[in-house]
Amino acid sequence: MNYQNIRLDKSMYKGGVPFSAQLEKLDPSQNYAGTELAGLDAFQRQLKRFDIRVSGAASDSISKFFSTGDSAALFPEYVQRAVMQGADESAVINSVIASKTIINSLDYRTIATDTGHDVEAAVVAEGAVIPQTVIKLKDNLVRLTKRGRMLVASYEAIKFQRIDLFTVTLKQIGAYITRAQLKDAVDVLINGDSPNDANGNKAEVLATQNTGTLTYDDLLNLWSKFEDFRMNTMIVSPDMMQKLLTLSELCDPMAGLNFSGSGMIGTPFGASVIKSTAVPEGTIVALDKNFALEMVTAGDITVDYDKLIDSQLERAAVTSTSGFAKIFPEATKVLRLKTA
Repeated sequence: MNYQNIRLDKSMYKGGVPFSAQLEKLDPSQNYAGTELAGLDAFQRQLKRFDIRVSGAASDSISKFFSTGDSAALFPEYVQRAVMQGADESAVINSVIASKTIINSLDYRTIATDTGHDVEAAVVAEGAVIPQTVIKLKDNLVRLTKRGRMLVASYEAIKFQRIDLFTVTLKQIGAYITRAQLKDAVDVLINGDSPNDANGNKAEVLATQNTGTLTYDDLLNLWSKFEDFRMNTMIVSPDMMQKLLTLSELCDPMAGLNFSGSGMIGTPFGASVIKSTAVPEGTIVALDKNFALEMVTAGDITVDYDKLIDSQLERAAVTSTSGFAKIFPEATKVLRLKTA
């Protein structure tokens, strides 16, 4: 079959087209319908070609990737997939963004309506001018931050360590990256998406009625501040999560069952609650996830493929560049514990 005769080398990572996409073009998966290889993508067929087992107790050592020049070219794609798997499994960020934009540069301006939230569908009399919603670019660029980890492995680790265990480490790197991205997202939701709030979209901040105490009335007040949007997501600090769980209004059997089964709680307002250390202590960030935040990324998670192939993982960087921008500022509110 064709997958056994494909020439692989590191130049396939330089053309701007993902490695796996190039493999699919050279070896389309639809050609294997009805065969024993059905269900495998082109990269997985290459692993089979070189008899590289990446999972289970019988997985190979990492050195198996470097047995030939062709098989070594598979290693960066394996690293990226493992990191992406960890990122996807812990991607709470997907629960708080309304839109994700992938760009090919480090400069990006998002959009805003001319006067903020100016999208009301007003009554239009016969012959009257229909009100306009003017969409324009913001004056300030979206701040992009590069996040990553340096991957370093000794000769002994490469020669003897099993790929299955190595995958666990790579997945944790992906989790680290998404955790850092969530922290950036929370910062933008609270403080706005420009230095010194130049765009004027810092979140409205409310305080609890009593010092150091969270009550159901505080949540009700927070919910009532959402006029044209819905409070469907709450990101809370660990200490505020504890206070939420002790509210009598949330201590019903169904809420407890849901929390025990999924680690997530619902509120009487129908909002999903996410606990995160990315939120400052004593703070709840409430938002309408469908309208509040845009995520901007300069491509996917990338790996230093030259070093991964030529140096056999002596040192290689795994990085992701991303940033966040407010879409509708009124779709985010912040509740803080009142201090003395």
